[in-house]
Amino acid sequence: MHAHGGGVIKVGSFYYWFGEDRNGDNTFRYVDVYRSTDLKSWEFRAHVLSQSSAAELGTAYIERPKVIYNASTGKFVMWMHKENGVDYSQARVAVAVSDTVDGSYTYQGGLQPLGQYQSRDMITFVDIDGTAYLVSSANNNYDLNIYRLTADYTGIDSLVANPWPGGHREAPALFERGSVYFMLTSGATGWNPNQQQYATATSLAGPWTSWANVGDSTAYGSQTAYVLAVQGSSGTSYLYTGDRWGNSFGGTVNDSRYVWLPLTFPSATSMSLSWYPEITVDTRAGTVTGTSATYHTLIARHSSKCADVPDRSLWQGVAVSQYTCNGGTNQKWWFKDLGNGYYTLLGRGSALCLQEDAGSVTQEDCTGATAQQWSPAASGSYVTIRARTSGECLDVSGASTADSAALITYACNGGTNQQWTRGT
Repeated sequence: MHAHGGGVIKVGSFYYWFGEDRNGDNTFRYVDVYRSTDLKSWEFRAHVLSQSSAAELGTAYIERPKVIYNASTGKFVMWMHKENGVDYSQARVAVAVSDTVDGSYTYQGGLQPLGQYQSRDMITFVDIDGTAYLVSSANNNYDLNIYRLTADYTGIDSLVANPWPGGHREAPALFERGSVYFMLTSGATGWNPNQQQYATATSLAGPWTSWANVGDSTAYGSQTAYVLAVQGSSGTSYLYTGDRWGNSFGGTVNDSRYVWLPLTFPSATSMSLSWYPEITVDTRAGTVTGTSATYHTLIARHSSKCADVPDRSLWQGVAVSQYTCNGGTNQKWWFKDLGNGYYTLLGRGSALCLQEDAGSVTQEDCTGATAQQWSPAASGSYVTIRARTSGECLDVSGASTADSAALITYACNGGTNQQWTRGT
């Protein structure tokens, strides 16, 4: 799915997810839209905006598209960050409109808010009274401005607030919970993830609180895209949707991954973001819950070294090896019980699964295939780990004690290079 930097709007029983679909050089190709009733199974609907939609989109960067609905005009309005496709000197927002949520959007052009402010990362928000707002990074990302939109949502009426001058924040996500507004943002470190922070207020005009940290130091390798309220019969839950940008691990935007996690609220004005390897969303009930997991290191008996994904790689097809244990997330594995006597071994750092492939062992997208199913068995105070497909054991090639020695599968023989400790 190419819906990077995206946002979600619910229309009827469907959630529509809009986002970036780029060319190989990261320039704009399409804004795509997908739809779902359960936030799990997605159907591609359309390229709703493309390079051919307007002359100035032929070479451009289009980022973080967000769609809102205007009940008075009956129009769906898309706001997005617009650049010239060469550098980031334009610093504009752009607008497009459509009569239907997943139809073609008519491009109306780009602008700098009120003719004087830069605009880069941005978000839209419609308040309970129907007033719409734009939040965007200005002043080379050192300011974060809140603007009121015009009644038809296609223009900017006024500047409401600049609550954190000099704060150097981007990737805003604005939402309301109860009577409290939450602003979730990232620092400005390009494509690389960093510490997310949030602030709260009871009025968009302020006063706003100062920034407070949330999640770990990298938002679990992601950057805020959107916060979706999932409303149902049991109440409303809030889903953090983030991007793990491909550019941060040697790829392009279209190589990016998605990080979706439940937000929790210890109090009316505080927020928490914890890591879960899997989440369960019930859109009918309005619940978002995480699956807790215990991660283990796998320490080879003969070498005292850990099963390791080299260079903390996030790529599929990377061969797993052994390396001096260092506590990295690339050395931690979740033994997910499949309930059939087998387990998948899911890497904490990459969220990819350990797979047997003709004797070699790599990390791959988790598919549930038998090649990704393993059976641990006690061998004294150690465990052996047998591959379901071949029946062979997880083995350090040649019983090597060197860093970077390959992990393979080999006929089970009781060797110490096939015996493992599951550490914590």
